[in-house]
Amino acid sequence: MNILLPLPIIIPLLTGIVALLAYRSRTAQRWLNVTGSTALLIATIFLLIGVERNGIYAVQIAGWLAPYGITLVADLLSAIMLVLVGIIGLAVAIFSLADIEPADETFGFHQLYQFLLMGVCGAFLTGDLFNLYVWFEVMLMASFVLLALGGDHGQMQGALKYVTINLVSSAIFLAALGLLYGTVGTLNMADVADKFSKELSAQESGLINTLAILFLIAFGIKAAIFPLFFWLPDSYHTPSVSVSAVFSGLLTKVGVYALIRVFTLVFVQDMDLIHNLILIIAGLTMVTGVLGAASQMEFRRVLSFHIISQIGFMIMGLGLFTPIALAGSVFYIVHHIIVKSNLFLISGVVKHMYGTLKLKEIGGLYKRMPILGILFLVVALSLAGFPPLSGFFAKFGLIREGLVQESYFIVFVSLVVGLLTLFSMIKIWNEVFWKELPEHVDIPTSAMNQAGLKILFAPIVVLAFITILIGLGASPIFDLALRAGEQLLNPSIYIRAVLGDSP
Repeated sequence: MNILLPLPIIIPLLTGIVALLAYRSRTAQRWLNVTGSTALLIATIFLLIGVERNGIYAVQIAGWLAPYGITLVADLLSAIMLVLVGIIGLAVAIFSLADIEPADETFGFHQLYQFLLMGVCGAFLTGDLFNLYVWFEVMLMASFVLLALGGDHGQMQGALKYVTINLVSSAIFLAALGLLYGTVGTLNMADVADKFSKELSAQESGLINTLAILFLIAFGIKAAIFPLFFWLPDSYHTPSVSVSAVFSGLLTKVGVYALIRVFTLVFVQDMDLIHNLILIIAGLTMVTGVLGAASQMEFRRVLSFHIISQIGFMIMGLGLFTPIALAGSVFYIVHHIIVKSNLFLISGVVKHMYGTLKLKEIGGLYKRMPILGILFLVVALSLAGFPPLSGFFAKFGLIREGLVQESYFIVFVSLVVGLLTLFSMIKIWNEVFWKELPEHVDIPTSAMNQAGLKILFAPIVVLAFITILIGLGASPIFDLALRAGEQLLNPSIYIRAVLGDSP
């Protein structure tokens, strides 16, 4: 039912407001955060089921017909992304119960967390480019404060870099919106796509290419593609692990989603140049990210560079631009959000045990916590692409389509990057779990005996289980991703759902 469409926005909004009213009670805020995240997950699952069965949902807020009002749209890609928001939102909300410091809770962690989820869901649901800009700003405000919570020097540096470069991205995005509106007189994505397909002449192809490049830069900064990624590794390792985990899982994926959306719906006429450029950027993003990860000796900085590298795989499918390639991208996004968030959560347990994430000051954790070592191996090997885990099938779909399209160079790059990913994961395994604890390092007593360890472990176990399930159930999930890819490459379905049969 279309009534489900606003719920992923309304639920975190109301949860955040009620949590604000309960500012005197940390316990109430905690329960509200977990309860609201649970409700969000349930709503998104029902929305995905509805979209999968009935097709694209679209609703016009307050009865204003498109393209004049605010439009919310959920196709298969949007619905899949929303379910992932629900899964990671709940997992991190539970993890935060034992991870977030009381002072950070006092300064509004739980409320900001819900407002961040609201911004992410709004970005996935909006059918209007200006409202996408608005949701980006909602995310930026909430994420900036979350990054700065705690207020130490490293956090403030990371937060300032993060907000500065994202403001630059927003300025470019806003300029692109102005040019686009001046060209076609609308910012409703379905209406823009319809007008581009019917009204623009061949002489205006240069303007379209210019607009496409501006959107590529604006969304590329938010997605952390090459060479616009430098802000990410300087930011994501500075806040609490809960914040790092939700950022790593969701925020850059909003940029990837925006790239996929506009370059399969809006900019689709004679865009071979753009798609080839995206393919080149994908390869450079993979390589620079994985080389950066291989050079780091801090747990979360290694993982942060890997985010960059894996973004390359996600946009590789967009560059190849076939249904199977886009299905590979969607599958890869599903796999990566679960795995990468879980790796950050595992780093949180390590930090609670040792009080640091510097690899040279950690060791012997497999002897002390073999279960954590096994969980790390599951998600690390999945990230590297070992069968039968989720990462293998995600990369297999992209590489196979790359071979079919005779894009041999990007296939070669992706295979090499997979090997280097394995190398950096082995480095973490060896330094954190396998080698003996250095003699000069003392384990903090307070970090060894925390009753909250069971809470920290719960979402890690569940996400690792989901990783295994994605691998074992790869066929139906890839079939769903393939349907999403086919839907993306048939923009008329989206246009009709928003504008009607006679736009």
